[in-house]
Amino acid sequence: MRSALAIAALAAAAPLLARGTESWLGLVPCELCLWQRWPYWAAAGLALLAAFVLRRPWMLALAGGAVLASGAIAAFHLGVEAGWWPSPLPGCAAVSAGTGASVEDLLAALRPAPAKPCDEPAFLIPGLPLSMAGLNLIYALALGVFALGLARRSRTA
Repeated sequence: MRSALAIAALAAAAPLLARGTESWLGLVPCELCLWQRWPYWAAAGLALLAAFVLRRPWMLALAGGAVLASGAIAAFHLGVEAGWWPSPLPGCAAVSAGTGASVEDLLAALRPAPAKPCDEPAFLIPGLPLSMAGLNLIYALALGVFALGLARRSRTA
């Protein structure tokens, strides 16, 4: 099933590209950015199962659903970036010194990663007002709908 292999490759491409932007462009991911990657890996695994093991259209539909889950996290992340709501994740908040905090308190408050608050957008293309979360939302919607369409077409064929 070539379509399942295509979905697996396209799903794996998203987190690999995101990781590449860290190495090549120096972009720093926040905690929500990292969360958006996991559904893509699940989708790639489900699509590979659809290609080689189960060969059922519903497996491809599950892969599409996993990709759409990443899109849902991206949509939530966009709301955090826009200031519409705060992130419930503790790693998303910027470290604050507080009043009267000692150096030891400040060092204890530092987290090793991610090093960026979630309400600070990361832009791939300077000048384009579309953050990485926005780009992921567009990609996830397109790939998720494509995978669901392939699953539906495979079921009727």
